[in-house]
Amino acid sequence: MTSPGPSQSRLFTLATYKSTSNARLKSLYSDFLRQKHSNPTSYASNLEWWRQTIESVVANGSQSTDSASPDRLVLHADRTTLLDLFKVEGVGKPLSLSGVIADLTESKAYYPISQFLNSTQSIYDPGWLPYRIASFVLGKPLWWALQQLNVVPEETAGGHESDSERWNKVKGDYVLRSLVEKAGERILELQKLSPGLSLADSLYSLESFKRKFASCGVENGVLSDLDLKVALKYLERDKRVIAVQGDVIKFVDIRDFSEPEITVVDTGLLALKTAIQNLQSQLDILQTRIEQETEKVSIALRRKQREVALSHLRTQKLLEDIVKKRASSLETLQATMLRVETAAGDVEIMKSYETSTEALRAILAHPSLQREKIDETMDAMSAATADAREIDSAIQMGSAMTQAEAGIDESDLADELQALVQEAEAAEEREKLERLTAEKLRAPGHSPNASEEAESWTDHETDEVFRESRTALNARRVAV
Repeated sequence: MTSPGPSQSRLFTLATYKSTSNARLKSLYSDFLRQKHSNPTSYASNLEWWRQTIESVVANGSQSTDSASPDRLVLHADRTTLLDLFKVEGVGKPLSLSGVIADLTESKAYYPISQFLNSTQSIYDPGWLPYRIASFVLGKPLWWALQQLNVVPEETAGGHESDSERWNKVKGDYVLRSLVEKAGERILELQKLSPGLSLADSLYSLESFKRKFASCGVENGVLSDLDLKVALKYLERDKRVIAVQGDVIKFVDIRDFSEPEITVVDTGLLALKTAIQNLQSQLDILQTRIEQETEKVSIALRRKQREVALSHLRTQKLLEDIVKKRASSLETLQATMLRVETAAGDVEIMKSYETSTEALRAILAHPSLQREKIDETMDAMSAATADAREIDSAIQMGSAMTQAEAGIDESDLADELQALVQEAEAAEEREKLERLTAEKLRAPGHSPNASEEAESWTDHETDEVFRESRTALNARRVAV
């Protein structure tokens, strides 16, 4: 890779340049637009590389080094500026950049800024997709085939244009869709962190919105005024999470399918919120001035400047009096805003009550819940239950009659069952006795009389087992 000069240092910090060899970079900087139809795989790879590169340059503010707050969501497609920005020593300037911008615009990755800000159609509206696919799938290959047969000239088909002609077509400002989407998600994530999420927390002026969200929209930078305008349009039209009216911005519940709007309550509450924020800022400034005057009094006293100290003390007292009045006003405004929020919450609660009442009435109005229908259904259920009992009784009576006709005596069945139980128990006891006897006979002897002791002990244990078995057997018979 060719070593970058000082002017290229920011360019070569991009991930796309770091991972690209010098030979590959030369290919990316060549005129590869003809590969769009002849080698679509290579063309798609080059297009994706340039898309990532351009978006990285715009996001980190590298496209403008003159402005203190460069645009980070909008690409300024100026031939001279961009070609100089991407110029690499030993490689040159990119020859296909204008075609890349045109293709990314066609695929809706980029939007002309005037179209983005003025269109009422969401960027997620698929209405344009079928036409675009049809024009690409049907039109492009047809023109390419006609070019190969020399039926139409390349200029007529748009297959070859000079670089100047292409730049004249694509020159302008473009909103980069992926960057706007990321900025929108970051703004929403920060808004969700607002404590309480009361009605006042969802209201912003343009200035307060910028103050809170400008630094979170992108990494390692702030959104410019144009970026904020683009982000607001995206959140309002495409995400439908805010409503904007003049200087009032309101975050709305995405689950609310009604058309978001700014009400008189919203406007008044925002005015209260702004006044409270301004008063709080004034109090902070006044407090700082009081601390400064206190310090000046101390310095004057140390210097034996009694009159100077007295002057600063008077100023301090005046400031403290203003602070007291401002604090009282702040308290009044906060109480007023709390009452307004409470009243607004009561309105929402009443709306919920009304909705619930209407839903309940609609359910109760169902024909199945009418008194006559309920009585009819319960009578039918009682009749069906009685029929089921009669059928069950008839089945049981038929079963008893069948057993009687077959000559089956219940007492005989009980006696036979008792005999089978006794036989199974006797077999179990015999098996247990045989197992115990075998274990005793296998026990090793440790004295000359070991065999006699084992035999004697075995006989004794055998008698005990027999007695226990007979006792258990008798108990089970009694139980049966």
